[in-house]
Amino acid sequence: MSELKQRNVDSTSRTQEKPRTYFDTYGREFVLPDFSIKEIYEAIPEHCFERNTITSLSYVVRDIFLVGCLGFAASHIHHLPSLPLRIAAWVLYVVAQGCVGTGLWILAHECGHSAFSPSKKINDTVGFILHSALLVPYFSWKFSHARHHQMTGNLAKDTVFVPKTRAARLESRGANPNDFPLEVPAGVDQEEHESKFMEMIEETPLATAWTLLLQQVGGWPAYLFLNVTGQKYEGYTAKEVNHFWPFSPLFKSEQRVEIVLSDLGLMFTSLCLYLAYQRFGLANVVLFYGLPYLIVNNNLVMITFLQHTDPALPHYREGEWNYARGASATIDREFGFIGKHIFHGIIETHVCHHLIARIPFYNADEATVHIKKVMGKHYQRDDTNFFISLYRAARTCQFVADAGEKGENEVVFYQNAHGLGANSDGKMNQVSISVN
Repeated sequence: MSELKQRNVDSTSRTQEKPRTYFDTYGREFVLPDFSIKEIYEAIPEHCFERNTITSLSYVVRDIFLVGCLGFAASHIHHLPSLPLRIAAWVLYVVAQGCVGTGLWILAHECGHSAFSPSKKINDTVGFILHSALLVPYFSWKFSHARHHQMTGNLAKDTVFVPKTRAARLESRGANPNDFPLEVPAGVDQEEHESKFMEMIEETPLATAWTLLLQQVGGWPAYLFLNVTGQKYEGYTAKEVNHFWPFSPLFKSEQRVEIVLSDLGLMFTSLCLYLAYQRFGLANVVLFYGLPYLIVNNNLVMITFLQHTDPALPHYREGEWNYARGASATIDREFGFIGKHIFHGIIETHVCHHLIARIPFYNADEATVHIKKVMGKHYQRDDTNFFISLYRAARTCQFVADAGEKGENEVVFYQNAHGLGANSDGKMNQVSISVN
């Protein structure tokens, strides 16, 4: 198993108490972060906080220009002399257009954080137009995403990529958790007990691949429509907890007008797509918009999943959670040219983004250099191939300890059905699989 690559920066203890030590899924010691957000702010040069509307708009213009160029090129694909060439060209177009569309999505995301411009009107106008064009309910997502930033890493209050407990994982598979106790009852064959547990969890390479496929294709719509990976809300069905219903528990009563406005934006885009279908036919709408849209969805789920799901990242119960600890429970990764220049660095500077979301993306690299000096060993970065990391996270990050479990504490790390991961009492389970 490969170790995560971390920046080795000394960190000075800021407390008289001996730090409590836990163990991450790799079995490595983890000490609770003790820095403050005030220290993070003070470490970053003031100019990194400056939001330049012209600079931000220039990236919007650039990305829209790329969308137009790709669309124009695709309109000539039918002139290619052979079917294999035309298929290859369409695949190239769909992937490229989906990546550029992801970049526009990320710029709208900047607007939602007021990192695009000092002007709230400009932020919301640009964000609303861009997200609506990508069938994203701008204000609805802006509000729920703000809650995610406020409560990142809090098992009880975060809004997305909330880890299932062992019991919840079993229940999601239709099993009774009481039938699978951690300690095998006397008289029960241990191998048979473990075999049934493995069968119920469905933790195999094939099952992992199938789960990833479903996640990448349907994860984003499932989150918007059914709040998948979010919190459960007592008294509400899954269908009622969505990003389109003004009375959803995701929103406050004073936000309902903006939720309706978000829905109207989606209706307008849907109308445009219907008119395009009538004018150009279904095949063209699917090729030029539909398939790139699926790539955008895939990219979003992949990026956000890996920002918050990793064997090295803790999750906190209420007793040990605070904003700084939650915000630092994220990880920077590497996605090469596309990550830096098409996805606007959202993969490479996500830790900075969670600590201070108002810093514009074009200043995040410099800000990251300074926050690493404060965070020290608590800054997480992994340069492992992005797709290998995706499979590794899906295979190893399956559930966390249940509240009240023997030895369970306020800081938990992922475990896996094969026994990979640290028990809540700090003792490592036996590692029985290779994830690389």
